[in-house]
Amino acid sequence: MKKFFLLGLSLLLSMGLTACGGAPAEKDEKVLNIFNWSEYLPETVIDQFEEEYGIKVNYDTFSSNEEMLAKLSVGSAQYDLTVATDYMVDIMIKQGLLKTIEQTNISNLKNIAPEMLQKPHDPTGQYFVPYMWGGVVIAVNTEKVTSPVAGYKDLLREEFKHALVVPDDMRSMIGVANLLQGQSLNATDPAVLEKSKLLLLELQPQIKVYDSDSPKTLLINGEVTAGIVWGAEAYLAKQENPAIQTIIAEEGMELFQDNFVIPKGAPHKKNAELFIDFILRPEISAEISKEFPYANPNVAAHPLIDPQTLNDPAVYIPADAMKRGEYMTDLGEATKVYDRIWSEVKQ
Repeated sequence: MKKFFLLGLSLLLSMGLTACGGAPAEKDEKVLNIFNWSEYLPETVIDQFEEEYGIKVNYDTFSSNEEMLAKLSVGSAQYDLTVATDYMVDIMIKQGLLKTIEQTNISNLKNIAPEMLQKPHDPTGQYFVPYMWGGVVIAVNTEKVTSPVAGYKDLLREEFKHALVVPDDMRSMIGVANLLQGQSLNATDPAVLEKSKLLLLELQPQIKVYDSDSPKTLLINGEVTAGIVWGAEAYLAKQENPAIQTIIAEEGMELFQDNFVIPKGAPHKKNAELFIDFILRPEISAEISKEFPYANPNVAAHPLIDPQTLNDPAVYIPADAMKRGEYMTDLGEATKVYDRIWSEVKQ
């Protein structure tokens, strides 16, 4: 009886640990649940993966890193794979929201440029695999805007009133206001941030639409004459309308690296690693770049990518502009100040 009592107690303790937040056992199912930015992964690539491996992919999207974090913070067991920008990887590691990635399961990791695999918050790359990278640029319709635009300050001119599309993204837009002051994207000084709020309120009459999903559409159809957009969106807009010009703001620019990460509660971790390895095949990676032309860290895919894309400064940022660029970092407690400012600007 003592033996059975101890066995029962062991089972109860095991159940209790799981209920209290212990990692759930991985499920042996042909399923993969992905959480990604919208317009960032072609349906054709998902179809190829499903056909080759017989794994059903369920695909949900988000519009900002903060939206993704909020959803995973209340329950990460629903997703096996998500995409996080550099600073958000740092935050998720600190909050214990990620599983380490078994690099031995990803043979195609060798295709990634070595400098993309190491970050200060994760030097060994245990928690992330690079997906795409790029920068934030200004896109201008030169048929409708005849005076020169050199930087963000020019967007405050009267001719841009109710004529801009900008990211619906707290960090990007407060970062722009910081740059307008000659400060860091990652400024935390309360005086700088209050000035940034005033600058964003000054910019508000210029903004027609906040759109992080597909700002190129408004540029192409002429609903706006200019925008602050991801580089790939400016590139795609120019393909449809050659009058769209890309400008790298003289004040500086936001650089970003988006990465695959595996949420701590992922029920199908092996399927997630299999998918990452599939994505890193040169031909698959090049197919993604063809539809969504962000800068690709997969150097083995570069020979398969259109040279026009590889040489476009909207996508692959020139070296001199890279020197003026800055990656976002975790702001710590100052994030609360950013949250407040953003809510006050958009109210």
